[in-house]
Order: sequence, then C-alpha cells, then structure tokens
Amino acid sequence: MKTPGGMLLTGIELDRASPVPLYRQLYLQVRKQILSGRLPGGTRLPSTRTLCKELGLSRITLLNAFDQLTAEGFLASRTGAGSYVGHEWEGRRAATDEPRKPPRLSSMSQAVHSLRSDHFSGVSYSTWAPDCPTSFLPSHPAYDAFPVQAWKRLMNRHLRKPGKAELGYGELKGLLRLREAIVEYVADARGIECSVDQVVITSGAQQAFNLLGMLLLDPGDGVWMEDPGHIAARIAFQAQGCRLVPLPIDDQGLDVQQGVRDCPDARLAFTTPSRQHPLGTTMSYARRQELIDWGGRGQGWIIEDDCDSEFRYVGRPLPALYAMDPWGRVIYVGTFSKVLYPSLRLGYVILPEDLVEPFCAIRAVMDRSPSTLHQATVADFMLEGHFLGHIRRMRNLYQARQACLLEALQRHLGGFLSANPVESGLHLMGWLPDDQDDDQLARQLGKHQVYTYALRDYCVRHRLPPGLLLGFAATPEQQAERRVQELAQALTSLGLLT
Repeated sequence: MKTPGGMLLTGIELDRASPVPLYRQLYLQVRKQILSGRLPGGTRLPSTRTLCKELGLSRITLLNAFDQLTAEGFLASRTGAGSYVGHEWEGRRAATDEPRKPPRLSSMSQAVHSLRSDHFSGVSYSTWAPDCPTSFLPSHPAYDAFPVQAWKRLMNRHLRKPGKAELGYGELKGLLRLREAIVEYVADARGIECSVDQVVITSGAQQAFNLLGMLLLDPGDGVWMEDPGHIAARIAFQAQGCRLVPLPIDDQGLDVQQGVRDCPDARLAFTTPSRQHPLGTTMSYARRQELIDWGGRGQGWIIEDDCDSEFRYVGRPLPALYAMDPWGRVIYVGTFSKVLYPSLRLGYVILPEDLVEPFCAIRAVMDRSPSTLHQATVADFMLEGHFLGHIRRMRNLYQARQACLLEALQRHLGGFLSANPVESGLHLMGWLPDDQDDDQLARQLGKHQVYTYALRDYCVRHRLPPGLLLGFAATPEQQAERRVQELAQALTSLGLLT
C-alpha cells in the first residue's frame, strides 16, 4: 500500500566521483526501476524536499532529473499532489517477480552451446589471463620474439597514405598481393601447385572450417574425424547436423581402413597429416595415398589442416596431401595464427577449382574479407623475405625451448609424468599414470594458477591413456625451470607428489 507521503526510492546509488552528472545518474536509475516494474504505474513519489534530504542532492539537480522523466512520460506531475509514475506503466511486474525464461535458440546454436569446450571460454578451467606466468597452454607462439619493429614499419607504410585499397571493403577472395605471396610460399614449402584464384583469405582457420561445413555438409552426412582430434573443427561440423565418425590414430596417422569399415560413404574426412593435432604423429606416405584414393573413388572431400607444418625440427616434411591429389578432392587450410600471432585472425583456404565459386558465394553472405590493412602488411612481410626468416628463427628458438622444458620436466616430474621430444609443433604430450583423470587434474591445476589442457578434451571415445598438452613455444628458456617447479608444487599440493 502506498503511503500518503509517497513510496521511498530504494536502491538508488549515486557515484559522486563519476563523470556522469548526478541528475543524469538519478534519471537513469529511476527510469530503470519504472521499466523493470519496481515502480509500478500510479506510484506517488516522495516530495522533492524529502528526496533532496534522502539522496543528499540539491533541488535543482533533482528537478532536472524529474523534468526529463516527465518529458519522456515516465512521470506525471499533479498540481498540489506531487509526482506520480505514469499510468501507462500500470500492470508491470518487477522483473524479479517471475523467473526469466531461457532464450529460444536455433538448433545449430543449441548444438554449438552443448558441444562447447572450455577451450572457447577465453580461460582454461579457471581464471587464466594471457600474462599468467605459469601457462603451458598449447598453440601459443613466442610473443616475446615477434619482430615488432619490422611489422610496425610495414604497417606504417600503409597507414601514411591510406586509400581505398586499405580502407575499403576489400576483395571477396582477399588481397591479390597476399594471395600471390601465398601461392609462391606453398609451392616452395609444401609442393602445392595452384592458381591465385584458388586461394581465399579467411579470418583464421576456424572460419574456413565453418564455411566448408556449410558448403559441403547436410544433416546426417558422415564425417571422418581423427580421435583425438581438432576440437573446433569437430564442433563446426557437428553444428551442421553431421554424423561424426571418430577414427583412431596409430603410428602412421589416421586409420583409413577403420573409416572404410565404419562409414564407407562418408561425405568428408578431416585430418592434420603434417602434425596430428594433438598427438603430433606425422601421417605416413602410404596412409596419405590411401586417404587420397578413398576420396577419389567415393567422391568424398578431404580437408587438410596443415597444422604447425612450418615448425619442423627434424628432417623435411612430406608433401602436403593437396600436392599428392590427382582427383581434386583435397581442400588445404593454412593459418598465420601460430607463425605470426593469433589475434591477427588471418588464414587461407586453397580450393579445388570446382569449389571456388560456391565457397565465395557463401563467404559473401557470411562476411567480407578480413582487414585489408593487415592483409597488406602480411603480404609485404612475406614478399620482402621477413616471413621465411622469422620461421627459421622460430624453429631454432622453439627447439631450444622444448629442450629446456623437457630437461626440467625430467628433473622435477620424471617419476610422475612422461614426456618425449616432438619433431614439430608448439607443444608436447605429458603422459600421466593410468589411474589419473587428466580432465579433473587440469581443472585442479587451474585453481593453482597452472594452466594446461587435458587430452580427454580432444577425445570422442577416450581410447588413450591420460595426458596433458604442454606448450613450450611461449616459455623462454630461462623461465622453464621456474614454471616446472610451480607445476610440481601444484601437484604436491594436490597430494600427487611427495
């Protein structure tokens, strides 16, 4: 029941240190209470004298707020009777009076949300921050070794006199100079012969997977996926309503014969042959040929995610699947995220000629080309020789960082965790005792400010022993000892080390 003196305004909090004027703060908060139903229509407000005293405001400040609310219809003034909430707001119930219904989402949105991994929350099991000192998260390059000065000089070149090419929408397939640089690079580094028209620039590899899923998959289509395998790609295809066919990884890579037995008419096979993600296995030449023959015979598509192919520390890499394919069934996906830096958000896809136009049609609907300024900078970085030089330096740096991390792991955790050197990539596997739950352990480590990923998160059928992915690329050599000691201390706190 309303009292003759009016309803007191509760919950009003004014910040006198805020740059927002006090009358504006009061106006916004009273309006919010009316819209939420906390101040129903017809409610009489206290007198201006009472409110000035309660809120510690001058009368002019209060009148300024009330005049604005009256002008917008939230309040009505009655001569000799004070101010009331407008009757058009009558019948509104406070938002807290009834539980909020969850939003209605599309089937795809529900699928993505239900399949979502902790990897995509921006944290790892807890409150990880990018500058956290004890992070073993994989796929993070050496931010401290990025050639900032060269990059800044190249970017400033385009910023001094930006024109339509830098500030406009850009070409649908991406900047021509960058596509030309990519054609030259993949021909030399991966043995791929393609035309510039077959290259499309994307916002990282993830966008390529999403667009390819939309292009190639219908609900119910079978998709061969490595198990364990790429989480984001797996979710992208499942969101299209496809039927996932998880295939085990042996010492030669993806088990093609298991795929033929389980789902011979699969529409798509996804693979990371250069460095299997996350195990690090390199697909053998015979297994590559077997997979390509499957695609050619059955008209199945193969997406080759050339994961970490730039950072190989032993010998030369085998040719890309795309370079071995006579049928035109392989789609090659590359990214600059690990070679340069992830927030650059630039990747590329090399398509068989028959897929170029339909892929670009979907691309035009979903978004435009990524930042032309960044594309131009990467093109210069590649064409002027910085790119290959950076890769060579990072190979040497990462090899040294891996050796330091392995030495520290063996010294402090040799009796608990088993780790071996890898021939390529940015992380190694830390194998745990069989009785350990790697997912639970990773979460517990996160609470101790030590961050990594569990192998289980990458698995569909959980065939493998427990393990942790331990990134070494972002750990400077002089910090490896301390970071492993902090990992050992966290394990001791959990009662797993003595």
